[in-house]
Amino acid sequence: MTKKQKKVLVRIIIASALLIALMLAERMAYLPTLVWFLLYLIPYLVIGYDILKKAAIGIRNRQVFDENFLMAVATVGAILLGLFTDGSEGGFEEGVAVMLFYQIGELFQSVAVGKSRRNITALMDIRPDCAYVPNQDGGLEEMDPDDVEIGTVIVVSPGEKVPIDGIVEEGSSTLNTAALTGESLPREISAGDEIISGCINLTGVLRIRTTKAFGESTVSKILDLVENSSMKKSKSENFISKFARYYTPAVCYAALALAVVPPVALLLLGRPAQVTTWIIRALTFLVISCPCALVISIPLSFFAGIGAASSRGILVKGSNYLEAMSETSVVVFDKTGTLTKGVFEVTAIRPAGQFAKRLTADGKDPSGELLALAACAESYSNHPISKSLKEAYLADRPEAEGSLRTLASDVEEISGRGVKATVSGHTVAAGNAKMMEEMALTGEDTPQQPPESGTVVHVAVDGTYAGYILISDVEKDTSASALKALKKSGIERTVMLTGDNEKTAAAVASRLGIDEYHAELLPGDKVDQVERLLAEKPAGSKLAFVGDGINDAPVLSRADIGIAMGAMGSDAAIEAADVVLMDDNPERIALAMQISRKCLRIVHENIYFALGVKGLCLILGALGIANMWVAVFADVGVMILAVCNAIRCLSVRE
Repeated sequence: MTKKQKKVLVRIIIASALLIALMLAERMAYLPTLVWFLLYLIPYLVIGYDILKKAAIGIRNRQVFDENFLMAVATVGAILLGLFTDGSEGGFEEGVAVMLFYQIGELFQSVAVGKSRRNITALMDIRPDCAYVPNQDGGLEEMDPDDVEIGTVIVVSPGEKVPIDGIVEEGSSTLNTAALTGESLPREISAGDEIISGCINLTGVLRIRTTKAFGESTVSKILDLVENSSMKKSKSENFISKFARYYTPAVCYAALALAVVPPVALLLLGRPAQVTTWIIRALTFLVISCPCALVISIPLSFFAGIGAASSRGILVKGSNYLEAMSETSVVVFDKTGTLTKGVFEVTAIRPAGQFAKRLTADGKDPSGELLALAACAESYSNHPISKSLKEAYLADRPEAEGSLRTLASDVEEISGRGVKATVSGHTVAAGNAKMMEEMALTGEDTPQQPPESGTVVHVAVDGTYAGYILISDVEKDTSASALKALKKSGIERTVMLTGDNEKTAAAVASRLGIDEYHAELLPGDKVDQVERLLAEKPAGSKLAFVGDGINDAPVLSRADIGIAMGAMGSDAAIEAADVVLMDDNPERIALAMQISRKCLRIVHENIYFALGVKGLCLILGALGIANMWVAVFADVGVMILAVCNAIRCLSVRE
C-alpha cells in the first residue's frame, strides 16, 4: 500500500472504532440530541473531511455534480435530519456509516488500480539510470543515456540494464528479456548480434556500439507507448464519461423533486405533508444513484487488460485498440518476418544460356560470378534478401567483405522491384520477374520459373538475362499454431499479402492453413488489397493487419488495427501500429484477442450489473422500501463487486 492508502486505512480504523463505540454508548446512556450530534460529528469528519473538501472545491469551480457532491449532500442531510428530528428518524449513525463505507470502497478500488498499474509500471524498471563509456584512462565514465551519441561504445556489466540499442562488438552473455517480451527463457548473445535496450545482462561483460540515440531506442519507445495508452479511450469509456455527465445532475434534480413534490402534493390534497419521510427517501435516492461503480470499474477493466497484455510482451497503445481487437473478424498477414523468420539462405544458383556459356569458355565458374555480381549490386541494401546474397558470397571469402561496396556504383533501389547498379563496368540488375519484364531484355534468354518454391532473384547483366538465384525463407515455429489459435478464437478469415512470387506464397499459405493469399504485390498493392478486404468484411467487425517492414507502415495505418512485430520490426512499422508484439511471436496475436474479449466481457458485465442493481434500488428507494443501508449496498457494495470483477482482467489463462 502507498503512504496515502495507509493514511486512509488509519482513518477508516479510527472512524470505525469511534462509530461502534458511539452506537454502543447510545444504547446504554441518555444524552441530549445536540450532544450526540457533536459526538457523531467527530468520526464523520475523521473519515469524510476530504470528501467535503472536494465537494466544496467542485462547487467553487462550478463543477458541482460528481460523486463527492452526492455523498456530501446525502450524508450531511442524514446527520442534519437526525438532529432536527431529535434522533427519532435515525440519521447520525447512517450518515457516518455511509461515508465510512464509501471510503472503504474508494480504498479498495485504489488498491486494485495500484495492482493493475504495477503490471504496467513494472516496465518503468527497464528505464536505465546511466550508461558507462570507456575513457582514455582505461576506466569507465558514467553518462546520462540521453548524452550518449550514436556510434559510441558502451560497456554493460553483469546485472546491469542495456541502456541503448546497438550491436555487440565484444563479449558474449545471456540476456533476461522478460520485461520486454514476457518470455522467461534467457537469450544468448555474442559479438555481431543486435541488442535492444531494456534487457538485463546476466553473465558476461559486453562492449556495445550504439546504433540509435537514447530517445529513439526500444526502451524509450516502449515507455512512451505505455505512458500514452490511457489517452486513447475506448467507446465504452467514452460512453460512461458522457453518461455520468448527464446522469449525475439528472439524479440530483430527481432527488430534489422527490423531497419537494410529494409533500406539496399531499398538502394540496389536505393530507399530512410527511416532509421528513420524503427527505429521507430523497437522501437514500442520492446515495443509491452515485455512479462510482461504472465510473471506476470500466476504466479499471481496460487498464487491467492493458496491464495483462504488457506483462506478456504485448503493448497496446490505447483502450480503444484493446476494445477493437475483440471485434476483429479478419486478420491480414505480411509474410516475410511476420509468418516467416525473415532469415534467408541461398539454396540454388542457376546461370542462364549465353552468360553461362561465355564464362565457361573463359574458364570461370558461372555460378560464382552470378552470385558475385548480385551480391555487389545488393551491397548497399539492408533488405533480408540482400543480406542473404552478401552472406552467401562472403561465406567462402570473408576477406572480400570490404571490397563489395567499392566494386558497385550508381546504385538505384527500385521499391517493390529490386536493385540496379554498375559493377566492375557492367550494368547489373537484380530483382523480381516484374523488374525483368520492365527492362525489355535483349537476347534469346528469358527469366525462368524454378521448379522449387522460394524467393527468386533474377539477374540481368548489360541488358541480357544472366540467370536466377533461389532464396528460401523458413516459417516461424509458432506460425501454424498461431493460425489455428486465431481460428479457434473466432477469426473468420485469414489472408496473407506478400511481394514474393506466386509459387512461394502458395506453398507457405498451404502449409500454414491460410484461407487466402495474394502474391507479387508492391506496397501500394497491399494497401489496395486491404481496402478491398475492409469493404468486404462483415458490418461492425474489424480488420487487423500484422506486419514488420517499412513497406508495411501504410497498411498498418490503414487497417482498423495495426499489429507490428516489435523485436525485429522497423521503427516505421512500430510507429504506425496500434499494437506491438515485443517477441515477434505470432501466437501473441491470439492471446491479445483473448485478453481483449475477456476485458470487454467483464466491462459489459459491470455495466449491466451496476445499472440493473441501481435501477431496482432507485425505484425501491423512491417508494420507501429501501432504507439507507440498502443504499450503502447499492453504492459501495456494487462498486466493490464491480472492481473485484474488473481486476479479473489481470489474469488470463493462455
